[in-house]
Amino acid sequence: MTSLSVNINKVATLRNARGGNVPNLLEVTKDLQRFGAQGITIHPRPDQRHIRYDDAYALPDVVTTEFNIEGNPIPEFIEMVLKIKPDQVTLVPDANDVLTSNAGWDTLKNKEYLTSIISAFKEAGIRTSIFVDPVVEMIEDAMSTGTDRIELYTESYAKEYHKDPQKAIAPYVAAAVKANALGIGINAGHDLSLDNLAFFAKNIPGLLEVSIGHALICESLYLGFENVIPMYLQRLSS
Repeated sequence: MTSLSVNINKVATLRNARGGNVPNLLEVTKDLQRFGAQGITIHPRPDQRHIRYDDAYALPDVVTTEFNIEGNPIPEFIEMVLKIKPDQVTLVPDANDVLTSNAGWDTLKNKEYLTSIISAFKEAGIRTSIFVDPVVEMIEDAMSTGTDRIELYTESYAKEYHKDPQKAIAPYVAAAVKANALGIGINAGHDLSLDNLAFFAKNIPGLLEVSIGHALICESLYLGFENVIPMYLQRLSS
């Protein structure tokens, strides 16, 4: 079964909107795991507009499942990850001024850069993953960086799903087949939701983990975390 890692960035966004500590990020993290989440993902950014670096350092005390830290490997990020030593680090090429991740790595142009960073994380015993578009050539070049996994950037799938599900998922299936052939683990994330997740999970061979934040948090405003987490797990197992 594919694992569900919940991205809690939006919980921190809500807290930061008023200062203070409501909602309490650590208590929400405990509850998400109690309701069935199999991992916790955070994506701290340099401006700390949602998850802050002090959150990242505090979370290992309450994360009892898998802890995944994703972000652009600037020096401060690398230093933080090496100190915390999460279960997984996901490298994302997001610029400082973007609202959210909007592209995967060009693994050919950045091969040397990624290889060096991945080597340092793996030496520290941290599983590595790199954020990539569903392009077979990018998967092939990801292999040579030494990464353990890739995370397929699923925004285009989510946008096209209602128009033509088969067309929307086709490049992801091809990318997954290539990753499986190369022995690279497959994660996925970005705009996956209760609406489009089951079809994605059913059609992607070897899908190990999905990281979902924005949609899950929005859906939980209506239905509550305690109901939404099992609904996601059901879609991953259908």
